[in-house]
Amino acid sequence: MTLRRPPSPRMVLDNVSCMRNAQQILRHVNVSVHDGSAIVLTGTNGSGKTTLLRMLAGFTKPSAGQVLWNGHDITKSGVFQQYKLQLNWLSLKDAMKDRFTVLDNVQWFEVLEGKQGKSLPALELMGLGRLANEKTRMLSMGQRKRVQLARLLAMDRPIWLLDEPSVALDDEGVKLLEFIIADHRKKGGIVFVATHLPIKMEDATYLRLPPRFPRRMTFVDMLDRADIE
Repeated sequence: MTLRRPPSPRMVLDNVSCMRNAQQILRHVNVSVHDGSAIVLTGTNGSGKTTLLRMLAGFTKPSAGQVLWNGHDITKSGVFQQYKLQLNWLSLKDAMKDRFTVLDNVQWFEVLEGKQGKSLPALELMGLGRLANEKTRMLSMGQRKRVQLARLLAMDRPIWLLDEPSVALDDEGVKLLEFIIADHRKKGGIVFVATHLPIKMEDATYLRLPPRFPRRMTFVDMLDRADIE
């Protein structure tokens, strides 16, 4: 009887640390990520959630440790050229052109991928089909976030890096976000999510980053202590 080896992780964060402006932002982060996984980054403001996502995107390099993709260090130029084609990045900056239509703002990225035919169905799934030919400047903040999510679907890359993806979404929008994340994972996709708000994800791995500085007593703490006394 031949024993099957367990699948190798698609990505590994191996003792990753990060310094910025002579300050330690991340300390010894270790996690293995398999196809279909969701990694949820939590922690206080300034704990390094966005910094870690930016590191995974290749915008910054670890000060120690390695980020491995298929067993290779992503900071090596030859590896990074292949790795970056796997990434879909969603940040708080929506990178939209207000003078373009909603559909244009999604199709542009789809065309850059050499793909076609996914932009309008993605907008319809996100509840924006009727607004496809409207100028983006007419959209609310929540609708703009939905356009960003439609881009993820149109570009169709396997690794999603999502920085606060539920910000500005209404309840229906959050449910749509949860649906597309679950569907992406069923297809073997990987999702990294930095969030302060609850997003339902089955069997997700939660990585809580410690605060950068020791917590100091706040005014609210003082009021609470006064009530006790």
